[in-house]
Amino acid sequence: MSNSALPSHSDNPLTDREQTLYDISERVFEFTRKANCSAAELLISQVSGAEYSVRNGEPETIERNQDKGLEIRVFIGDKTGSASTTDFSDAAIESTVKAAASIAGVTEGDACQKLAPPELNPRAFPDLELHHPHRYSAEELSQFALEQAIICEAAALNADSRISNTEGASFSAHEGISLARNSNGFTGFSRGTRYGLSCSVIAGQTDNMQRDYWYDSKRKLETLDSPVLIGEQAAKRTCQRLNARKITTCRAPVILDASIAPGLLGHLMSALAGNAIYKKASFLAGKMDDIIFPEHINIVQHPHLKQGMGSAVYDAEGVATRQQHYIDQGRLVNYVLGLYSACKLGMQTTGNAGGVRNLSISHDNISRTDLIKRMHSGLLVTELMGFGVNTVTGDYSRGAAGFWVENGEIQYPVHEITLSGQLSVMYKGINGVANDTNLKGNIHSGSILINQMTIGGS
Repeated sequence: MSNSALPSHSDNPLTDREQTLYDISERVFEFTRKANCSAAELLISQVSGAEYSVRNGEPETIERNQDKGLEIRVFIGDKTGSASTTDFSDAAIESTVKAAASIAGVTEGDACQKLAPPELNPRAFPDLELHHPHRYSAEELSQFALEQAIICEAAALNADSRISNTEGASFSAHEGISLARNSNGFTGFSRGTRYGLSCSVIAGQTDNMQRDYWYDSKRKLETLDSPVLIGEQAAKRTCQRLNARKITTCRAPVILDASIAPGLLGHLMSALAGNAIYKKASFLAGKMDDIIFPEHINIVQHPHLKQGMGSAVYDAEGVATRQQHYIDQGRLVNYVLGLYSACKLGMQTTGNAGGVRNLSISHDNISRTDLIKRMHSGLLVTELMGFGVNTVTGDYSRGAAGFWVENGEIQYPVHEITLSGQLSVMYKGINGVANDTNLKGNIHSGSILINQMTIGGS
């Protein structure tokens, strides 16, 4: 088993934290050699974070965490075993390596179990601007975070007289560093930060009460939406839901608001996952090159997006990430593949071990207001509940709430309804995507108009 070298992308000496992780990885490889492993790969991570919540203007919880972990996968020929530990002492590392080797010794060989060859590793390591540590001490961060949450909650409570109670506001800050290495010579460091602020309030009284929330999440603290804006938006969304009605069961057009539309694409990615495809446990198995969306739809990942929540130079196997089409002019052109599933399918990895990164769907460059006018009459969905989605069969059924639309205008809020359909029909029935793209997570989508779904009501 060969030894990895220092990362070729290090123009500067390693930081103290990087050097510490690198030294740990050297010890891991020393123990894998002693265990007569033919190859190995590892991931070492250290994450620190804090979450602060307030309710009625008073601190409610303060939680801090310091987590670390080592995941090791070893190979004995074409047999493999994995183990993990949170203890970085020599004794614990040696025990973990021995455990992984013991597992490998009793498993069946599989020619598809292999490390990424060097030619698939990144050739460059661009700065994706994912790491923006705050300037505060622990005490200063606590004071700042609680102030932001208090301002956010107060803005929501003061925004509308119909706001009757609060579920509180919360602020979070996390920072992490990881090292990925394998015995084929790959070494990669990744650093990142994430900040969040959210607020949830209740409007109305007795039997006419509604709750809703709003939030923001960013890599860089300074770019987080203002606490006043987040609080006021939470209040607005909550009050809009007051006096909600039930509707009778019908079939009608549906718009999934941008705040929930990414979930529809998440179901697509689950159905395109390589392990589901080679096991034929997906309604999209065998559909490569089929038209499964309208021809104006493209769905692409952008893993090198600056400050993106899903951005990464390499995947969980050290394979270089790249811009990748999954849907091209409505046609399915790629599955979501890592090395193992690609081998099982006789294909090439798409660099998606660990999932997709910054997935986006093309839009029609129209506003949500114009998309509602295009729908004319139907349901605008702003909340989905439950987990009634089966990506093996494509069946879709979830609880929902939102607003009824007539003549291109929102008329009144609705609740206690269900949405049901079949994902393949829903995808083909997309009749527009607005430009109100939600960039807060790893999947980016504007509001999506679907031609027709079954809406279950009274």
